[in-house]
Amino acid sequence: MVETSPGALPPQTHTLSFDERTARGRALREHCSRREHAAWDRPSHRRDPIEILIEQGESRLPDLLPLRYERMKASPFAFLRGAAAIMAADLAETPTTGAVVQSAGDCHCLNFGGFATPERRLVFDINDYDETAVAPWEWDLKRLATSFAVATRDRLDKKGRTELATIVARTYRETMAALAETPILDAWYRALTVDDEDKAAAMGIDARSLRKAGSVLVHAVEIASLSHHPGPVPRIKDEPPLVHHPAPAAAPAFQAAVEAMMDDYCTSLIPERRTLVERYRLADAAYKVVGVGSVGTLCGVLLMVSGDGEALYLQFKEATRSVLEAQAGPSPYSHHGERVVRGQRLLQAASDILLGFATGPTGRHIYVRQLRDAKVKPQVETMSPGSFRRYAAICGEVLARAHSRTADAVILSAYLGKSTTFDEAIGAFALAYARQTELDHASLVDAIGAGRLPAAAQDS
Repeated sequence: MVETSPGALPPQTHTLSFDERTARGRALREHCSRREHAAWDRPSHRRDPIEILIEQGESRLPDLLPLRYERMKASPFAFLRGAAAIMAADLAETPTTGAVVQSAGDCHCLNFGGFATPERRLVFDINDYDETAVAPWEWDLKRLATSFAVATRDRLDKKGRTELATIVARTYRETMAALAETPILDAWYRALTVDDEDKAAAMGIDARSLRKAGSVLVHAVEIASLSHHPGPVPRIKDEPPLVHHPAPAAAPAFQAAVEAMMDDYCTSLIPERRTLVERYRLADAAYKVVGVGSVGTLCGVLLMVSGDGEALYLQFKEATRSVLEAQAGPSPYSHHGERVVRGQRLLQAASDILLGFATGPTGRHIYVRQLRDAKVKPQVETMSPGSFRRYAAICGEVLARAHSRTADAVILSAYLGKSTTFDEAIGAFALAYARQTELDHASLVDAIGAGRLPAAAQDS
């Protein structure tokens, strides 16, 4: 069995012989059979999911909590996106092999997308690492498979939804088998590139988005969702409630804290990238609301400007304790911004060259990245059943590649085997937990109606 101590990075076993690693993988079945992964039975001691959300809210910006709950109220899938902490507590009750990876932590079907590598190629990968931690590999896979079952609840029948979850598991298993036979360096450099419109379409990326992203690789373009007033004193345009500056009385302290944060951030970069950042000056900073799961954490945008007026947008996001740490053990990094950055660099085939971390306003842990660098999102809202099946397969492939960067593909592949036993178990789990998500979503709606959770204003 491959195990880890709390706070440790996943152990590396690649110096052992192939036969020994294969034997270790097969031995994992004695600890947890593949069929056991199908189980989801609500524990009698299960915590009230609303209590978990309330507890999370204690460390978030109170003015934004109503917006967070309003977004989660929209549908069971929206709820799932914001309920990583709830699902993490539930996953801790499910059978695991004891093998661990650097986990993405919040692995659902909308946390994948296309973006530009430092070599200016478009790749498709996981793109959200706020909850990354060392944890059982099964947890990411079960959350990803479940997300497909929940996202299609109004579009596919039970058989179709189960099939999507099964495809995720099957492609994960098959990709892990291929990686087990791939030389170590080749596997490490492996990335899923977005080379043409056909391949992009299979990833849920439409031709228009692909062409727009391609143009960014050649010519810098204005970021559509964010703009600024040009001139001698450039300033980010307010778009309340999503983008706004602090109140005038708080502005000087905010500016001073951001400037200190930028100094701290630059020290986290390697010299060549620090040199690049120093070619711009900080012109303005503002708060920016993002995502569903991140609403309520401290997030913002930085406008950096060169002497010639070229703009570079950076995003800063608060990094709190990963939702997985309560179940999987503490992070080996005392700074949660560093936890996110190190985890992302371990999991992604190619990461943002300006990714770094710092201590930000009010002493919160922060990570910093480019706000958008030719990023494209899958259009799951318009996917056909066939497109969903192709997209599920691609996400399963990407997750396997990410996990193999910190786990041993030979061990995991030997455990998973060649039959469909594991795939079918994950399909059964996903459908069962999808039903749990629907019940939890109904609890959220009731809690908002009863005043247990704050409601958003009608115009938010």
